[in-house]
Amino acid sequence: MVMMISNGFRVAFRIPSTTATPMAVVKESMVTPGSKQPATKTAKELTTSRERRPGFCLMCGIFTARKVHIMNRNFTLLVASVFAVGALTNCQSTTEAPAPVAETIFYGDTSVRADLFDDPHSYSEEESKVVHLNWDAVVDFEREVITATATWTLDEQHGSEVIFDIKDLNISKVTLDGQEPVWDLEYDDELLGSALVVYDLGPDSKEVAITYETSAESEALQWYPAELTQGKRMPFLFTQSQAILARTWVPCQDRPGVRFTYDAKVTVPKGMLALMSASNPTRKSEDGVYEFSMLQPIPSYLLALGSGDLAFIELGERSGVYAEPEMVRNAAFEFSQTEDMISRAEYLYGPYYWGRYDMLVLPPSFPFGGMENPRLTFLTPTVIVGDMSLTSLIAHELAHSWSGNLVTNATWNDFWLNEGFTVYFEMRIMDAVYGPDFADMLEALSYDDLQRELAVMLEEDPDATRLKQNLEGRNPDDAVTAIAYDKGFHFLKLCEQTVGRERWDAFLKGYFDKYKFKTRVTEEFLQELAGLMTQEEWNAVGVEEWVYGKGLPANCPFPASNRFYIVDEAVKMLLGVSPEDPDAKSMVYLEQDVTIRWTTHEWLRYIRALEAGGATVGHYRLADANYGFTGSPNPEIVAAWYTAILKTDFEGFDPKVYEEKVESFLTTVGRRKFIVPMYASMLEGDEKRQVWAKEIYAKARPSYHPLSQQTLDQLFAEHEQGL
Repeated sequence: MVMMISNGFRVAFRIPSTTATPMAVVKESMVTPGSKQPATKTAKELTTSRERRPGFCLMCGIFTARKVHIMNRNFTLLVASVFAVGALTNCQSTTEAPAPVAETIFYGDTSVRADLFDDPHSYSEEESKVVHLNWDAVVDFEREVITATATWTLDEQHGSEVIFDIKDLNISKVTLDGQEPVWDLEYDDELLGSALVVYDLGPDSKEVAITYETSAESEALQWYPAELTQGKRMPFLFTQSQAILARTWVPCQDRPGVRFTYDAKVTVPKGMLALMSASNPTRKSEDGVYEFSMLQPIPSYLLALGSGDLAFIELGERSGVYAEPEMVRNAAFEFSQTEDMISRAEYLYGPYYWGRYDMLVLPPSFPFGGMENPRLTFLTPTVIVGDMSLTSLIAHELAHSWSGNLVTNATWNDFWLNEGFTVYFEMRIMDAVYGPDFADMLEALSYDDLQRELAVMLEEDPDATRLKQNLEGRNPDDAVTAIAYDKGFHFLKLCEQTVGRERWDAFLKGYFDKYKFKTRVTEEFLQELAGLMTQEEWNAVGVEEWVYGKGLPANCPFPASNRFYIVDEAVKMLLGVSPEDPDAKSMVYLEQDVTIRWTTHEWLRYIRALEAGGATVGHYRLADANYGFTGSPNPEIVAAWYTAILKTDFEGFDPKVYEEKVESFLTTVGRRKFIVPMYASMLEGDEKRQVWAKEIYAKARPSYHPLSQQTLDQLFAEHEQGL
């Protein structure tokens, strides 16, 4: 998943340092073969031992007390950090020592503690897993509900009961091999929902069928009325299951450690196309009935459904794009390099195992950049800017076909295994397709994102800066930060630099092949890494410090961007003149033969650098007069520009023009990366601007995704509390 595209600053270069750490290390997470270690009881263990009772909320008791501060912390941090000033010119260590350790482990061992695989975000049990789903569903756009029967095939080896995660579902019927079994709904947790427990399974029990209906509270479902779509002819529906929202539209074992195949039949109104993270049609059916098949096993968070007035354009033998008819041709142009990216990715790290790689462009309310649903990546339309400059998003979601979809984090505590690997792979794909200068820009932005977030996180929640997380009692969305993405990437980049690219690529290619369609915890990856590295290399990287320590180690790779150097010089030139000088406009104008080669990233750098450099309103007017930021059709540029301008008093600008444009943007776009900083800028202003922000949010909120609503509700609540 892509949460955001970075817009940071970096100007210096540093030679990585080394730290000495013995190969025999002590870790709270690992033990030597044959040793025993008591483990703290998890929420799951309490559940399965029946120590929890209906009405008692272990996780909720923790979660609700901290919800306002913790929920979607990444975006709270983004709000605080996106306005940070200046470029960091040296890479000082921000690392604290790793946490106290418990047992000695030599990373050459193959034994890891069983409790590392316990998932505190699921009621399901390891003893009774499901292996296949048959889903028969009717999508009712008028009532905005899905009525369905989910028939689960049990693993041949199962216990006497099986548990499913559900939240905000109305269960009407449960059968076991066609017969009515003893079943019950246990617990009611604000975060986790409930456990649907089916009892008295026999050794020959094969299938559990659950008939149900979704509700208005089903967080994974985003219903769009026709008037909010581009074509305004038909409504639109899409799902967002990650991290633990699949249980809000399908009763399932909602944990990344459980993989299953599935087939489905979905009925939608005539004239609409239905798509899933599976084999997909390219044309609308006459009766609105569609059938799907996913032969490769996936975890529940990769279940996906989309339906609307959609058209399809093929991009290559294995790729194509779906979008509303008004958008599909522009999307096809923007993503025309997809087939080349697939080939480059396969050359790097092995076969693409998913058959096809198609993309679905969603309405603008989609809260993320993209979601890596296998065979059908979901994408925000805000990356369609006409110059292919934001196609790193495609590279990122494609990379997930290996890191995440193919080899998956076993629990959300190991989320960095998904996203850190994917950012690294994304950079390699962009390097292969567009060259090292382009990749250098992306790496620079990644580093800057990391530094800005770290500045806040080390003050508010230092433990959250570890790669290996402990998310028990917390929303796994809390891990969707620059730590998993960018710290994870820089750790892997350092590993590559230490062992050499040739050895590193061979290692990763073998890793993806060895563990395809399996799940991993951090400690298992470290065991593989220990098999690659020499003692000297291991010490030079400082693996334990990177994975278990807080902050950012001093030997963090610090890439430089030649293309950003030119941008920074242009900003210095503009800030060095007086806007009142009658010749100022011509003095700071960059000839088109220079800027015509600039991508979105360079223009974002320019805008952010103006703000970081203390630009006055006059400087902003001068920049706008030269480069037309206000009228840009690029959502990335416009959002960055409005965020900066909204902090000023609009002196020299036409307030009416800006007010109309800002309100239009905020009521049509729901991507959190854009709207959260804009609202934050408005709330930083005078009382009139604060009232204006509240008025716009009241209009726009119904069209935002629940995840965006949660983030903004939090932002406005903190503003009211004076935080």
